[in-house]
Amino acid sequence: MLVLRRDRQCWEDRAFRELPSFLGPGDCLALNDSRVFPSRLYGYRKGFGGKVEVFLVRPIAPERREWEALVRPGRKMRVGEVICFGGRLEAEIVSRSGHGQRVLRFFGDSDLYAEFEKLGDVPLPPYLKRPDDPEDRERYQTVFARERGSVAAPTAGLHFTPEMLEACRTSGADIAYVTLHVGLGTFQPLHEEQLTSGRLHPETYSIGSESRERIRAAQRLIAVGTTSVRTIETAALTGRECGETELLIAPGFEFRRTGALLTNFHLPRSSLLLLAAAFAGRDLVMRAYEHAVSSRYRFYSYGDCMLIL
Repeated sequence: MLVLRRDRQCWEDRAFRELPSFLGPGDCLALNDSRVFPSRLYGYRKGFGGKVEVFLVRPIAPERREWEALVRPGRKMRVGEVICFGGRLEAEIVSRSGHGQRVLRFFGDSDLYAEFEKLGDVPLPPYLKRPDDPEDRERYQTVFARERGSVAAPTAGLHFTPEMLEACRTSGADIAYVTLHVGLGTFQPLHEEQLTSGRLHPETYSIGSESRERIRAAQRLIAVGTTSVRTIETAALTGRECGETELLIAPGFEFRRTGALLTNFHLPRSSLLLLAAAFAGRDLVMRAYEHAVSSRYRFYSYGDCMLIL
């Protein structure tokens, strides 16, 4: 764990097991409890044959029968085509949306999440370059994941074990849970129009009443992961404890509630790195990243982390 100190403009090499030593009474950890579901489906074009890969992004209708999705091969898949996934699960492409996405409407009235659990694959990060296996259904989750809906894990939370959570409580820190269902807004590379508009792809968020009170009572709020930051800051900005957020946090953003941040190391051209630079300052973050590279810190989802104080 690389610890950045904004007030001194410096950093130090520590270990994640030391996190509780940085916490005390009046602190509150905000954890994203969203749970990853098997959102990658494979099927074939009805009437044509040929393998089709569908990566579900998010439901866009109250009854959750219509979903935004990425479809491969995208150029061949036209509006009106039907994709068969096995069993009786079928979906029709009803429209196109931005950046190569499609809107799919699933037929029937079956429990879609139950179907996804049976037929879907865990959406592992592509750099792992391997198919998912049964263990990934729990391994690619935080230990506190509860609310189903993410297509990628909120990776800063993967560092925690039940024992570490208890050690944080023993240090005097409180714990609050927020929910942001990770979608394209979090992990896709930034597009020029997003930088211009200051908005990401919408993602659903919520904060329950108990966690809301713990957040309000905190003297210092430590956000675990960029998704927790975006949830907290969206609620502080809008006054709404649930809804959709398109918030893009970039240098110049005024943080209203986030007092510290635990986050992984992120790739260039990502909204995640932009948020870290907004919180700690671009110069400090870039110098710290150079140190992390030279010191062989691990990047990506299963990598090391950075605590920004």
